[in-house]
Amino acid sequence: MRESRADTARAIWQAVGLHALLFALMFVGLLWTRAAAPVSAVGSPVTAELIDADALSPAMQRTLLKRPKPAELPPPPEPEEAAPLPQPLPEPRPEDSIVTPQPQPQDFIPVPDNENQEAVVDQPTPIAAEEDKVQEAKRKQDQVDLTEQKRQEQIEKQRRLAAQQDQEREQKLAEIRRKRVAAAREADLAEQRLAQIADVRSRPAPAESAGSSDASPPPGNNGTDTGLQARYAAALQEAILSKWTRPETVPVGSRCTLLIRQLPGGQVMSAEVSEPCAYDEQGRRSIEAAVLKAQPLPYAGFEKVFARNLTLKFTAQDR
Repeated sequence: MRESRADTARAIWQAVGLHALLFALMFVGLLWTRAAAPVSAVGSPVTAELIDADALSPAMQRTLLKRPKPAELPPPPEPEEAAPLPQPLPEPRPEDSIVTPQPQPQDFIPVPDNENQEAVVDQPTPIAAEEDKVQEAKRKQDQVDLTEQKRQEQIEKQRRLAAQQDQEREQKLAEIRRKRVAAAREADLAEQRLAQIADVRSRPAPAESAGSSDASPPPGNNGTDTGLQARYAAALQEAILSKWTRPETVPVGSRCTLLIRQLPGGQVMSAEVSEPCAYDEQGRRSIEAAVLKAQPLPYAGFEKVFARNLTLKFTAQDR
């Protein structure tokens, strides 16, 4: 039978009580056998002779009657009992213990057991089958947790993929819209060029209106067709005006000089504002941007009056 913690504690308390009882008995025995130390006096022993007072002479009797009485001395203090010196505790001996010796040696425990043995005894010992069930349930729960974790990771991956696809789709839609706007702008420019060509063709040359097919321009203009020049300036004005939004700071009818460098076909190399110009800084930047947006500028039908370096007097108007 294995010794419990309660049995060990009870044996220790009994051993302590037995030692306390033995110590009390030894102290009482010392007080009982204590003997008083003999008192020794210094000098020779005192001798005395007894005399009858009536046999003395009258003068001796008077002298004895007149002698002073001895002073009464205070009683000597009673001697205090000295406290007994502390005695060493006797060494405990195995035969003094009342603990019943064990029939066989106790098992060696290498690590102190801090667990409550009574609580452990109260708990039922698990059966191997039940232990297997617990382990199996734990494995199943771990598998469920792992499956749920993988499912959450898959959902997160699908969400990120869907977000990436939405972003790519938005980028593609933006690109399509940009191309549509560019195509619409090109269509507007083509329509404007066709309209300009039709307008030019519908108007007869000044020489034709005079009845001569090979007549030259009137003298004094250095051989330049002023009518074609005017129509070219009007076409440039309309093309730039179609791409320009007039700022509120630029009044209607105000004029500004533009210096345009272009290539054959109407491709604009640069556009700058020159003096005189009645526009503020915002208006000047907006008209330069409008020239670049309006390219290619009108060219077909105006080859005779085309100039790489063009000076245009632009008039602010509302579309």
